[in-house]
Amino acid sequence: MKNKGNKMKKIITIFVFILATIAVNSQTIYSKAFGNSNNEPVIYLHGGPGYNSIAFEVTTVKKLSENGFFVIVYDRRGEGRSLDENAKFTFQETFDDLDSIYKKFNLKNATLIGHSFGGVVGTLYAEKYPKKTKSLVLIASPLSIQETLSTIIKTSKSIYESNNDNNNLRYIGMLETMDKNSLEYSSYSFGHAMQNGFYMPKAPTEEALAIYTELKSNTSFESKEAKMTMEAPKGFWENENYTLIDLTQNLKNVLKHKVPIFGLYGTEDGLYSKEHVMKLNKIISKNNFKYIDNCSHNVFIDQQNQFIAYLKAWIL
Repeated sequence: MKNKGNKMKKIITIFVFILATIAVNSQTIYSKAFGNSNNEPVIYLHGGPGYNSIAFEVTTVKKLSENGFFVIVYDRRGEGRSLDENAKFTFQETFDDLDSIYKKFNLKNATLIGHSFGGVVGTLYAEKYPKKTKSLVLIASPLSIQETLSTIIKTSKSIYESNNDNNNLRYIGMLETMDKNSLEYSSYSFGHAMQNGFYMPKAPTEEALAIYTELKSNTSFESKEAKMTMEAPKGFWENENYTLIDLTQNLKNVLKHKVPIFGLYGTEDGLYSKEHVMKLNKIISKNNFKYIDNCSHNVFIDQQNQFIAYLKAWIL
């Protein structure tokens, strides 16, 4: 009788542990939906690794949802508001979590809007799960990350030479001799991109300035969860060697599965050369691609009206 009691205790303990694990795991992924669930579903995939969907959520989802979309945002596991000390930072973990978003909001398929690194995630997910991907929209997403880093270094060097900035030229010289596969190489390169304003248009529109001002005053944007973290870049680099990714063949595979791909890029996005963007344009076809003037990396802020108009034309 005592053995039976102990056995039952063990079963109950295991059961409680499983329930607790499910509860914990379900809470680690932050997600939120906006708009009518009967409208066209779109899932926003944020940039990074190590970033979050706060900027898009604060600035764009309300207006997008008012234009006929059911908009879902979420932060990847271990990033932003989806805190998880045990995050693995693998693409398969990311895919599994994205599947849980589909399940949570009762979606059979949806359009994926991938911003920057989110476009990498979206492309790889669409390649593996084409039936769940109604269409893929790339927003300022790299085709080749190494080509992106090379552009950043080349353009930064030109700026420092024009300004006789010998201090930063020394740093660029060090970067040019570094192992291009290293995490330090990519991290320092992106640091120069931020320092030189590659993420912002030279003369933002009044609309864009108002949106950026509103964003900066938002408490969510100023919160700890809105800041970049290094755990995700380090994890994805160690597990997926993500800085060497070139999506050329992956995108072609997505198209073979008859999943439409669209692209929205800014002509002033300092991360990508025109040649880089045109390579992508050739893959996804001219009709499905827009290269927008007076616009940089945050297309959904820099030219928000055009961003929404193109999504409506392509998806609705």
